[in-house]
Amino acid sequence: MKRVVVLTGLIAGLTVSACAKKSDEVGTQYISPLQYQSYSCRQIGEEAQRVNDQVARLTGVQDKKAENDAVATGVALVLFWPAAFFVKGNGENASELSRLKGELEALEKVSIRKNCHIEFRRAPVEPAAAPAKK
Repeated sequence: MKRVVVLTGLIAGLTVSACAKKSDEVGTQYISPLQYQSYSCRQIGEEAQRVNDQVARLTGVQDKKAENDAVATGVALVLFWPAAFFVKGNGENASELSRLKGELEALEKVSIRKNCHIEFRRAPVEPAAAPAKK
């Protein structure tokens, strides 16, 4: 019995670590603001819009991958645990999302230094669900 519990825990740990992260769990890669230093305020705004559109698209892709991996992992662990080893996250998408988040941060820094008065909006963070009262 102990062997089954240990094996199940090991499989669950390996599978969860292979799952794709949600977009809000993807960190921000550092991008130097110096590459945007020669941009005018208008160019900064246009580039920020372009990068923001890409971030929005990749955010949806990343969240969908995370959701699909979570479902596949749950099904694999319940129905056929060896299939859990085939659940893979998408590091390439997460890496690109991280880079783009860094670009937005760099553009915002340059915008502030140049007094461009461009408003960089962050997606609102959803509060954690409050526990139900009994």
